[in-house]
Amino acid sequence: MSRERGRDDTRRAIAVHAARLMAQDGIEDHGLAKRKAARQLGVPDARRLPNNDEIDAALREYREIYEGGDHRQLIRQLRELAVKVMRELAVFDPHLTGAVLAGIAGRHATIQLQLFADDPKGVELFLINRGIAYRAGESRIYAGHELRVVPSFSMDVEGREIDITVLDARDRRAPLRATAEGRVMDRARLPAVEALLQES
Repeated sequence: MSRERGRDDTRRAIAVHAARLMAQDGIEDHGLAKRKAARQLGVPDARRLPNNDEIDAALREYREIYEGGDHRQLIRQLRELAVKVMRELAVFDPHLTGAVLAGIAGRHATIQLQLFADDPKGVELFLINRGIAYRAGESRIYAGHELRVVPSFSMDVEGREIDITVLDARDRRAPLRATAEGRVMDRARLPAVEALLQES
């Protein structure tokens, strides 16, 4: 077996094991899942770690094999709730992102939304005026290659956590990444999420 083939097999094994950890233990952090998987498989070489896309592919495969129809129903429910919240926040042009959009979310998944506003205070005032309980915080995100520390809000809706990241209106067309070297985030506006529900 060539060294390159062995490296590919190792990456695949780590991706599959990380996907199982995410599915069974509710881990949502790819980095944590891949490091834990590598440690459990006895792989010390960080160069052999799979990327997030490889883990997501393995997670999608795992859920289809072991969870099937139950998982498809869960994704539908999560997307329905996302649409409900997005309609409520429509004035801020909400975008769905993360595992719910990707269709790989688990039972404990958080619904992740991005809002766009000229003034982030407007989002907080919106929540206050509607009597919506929330927790305020900050998120780090890369718009292009520029690191931004932006406001974030978390709230519970129908027993599910909703995480909201508030971005500047000019970031609508910017490639957004969770890390400087990460892939550009997939995101979908309300009509696209509604279309996903109709397709399913």
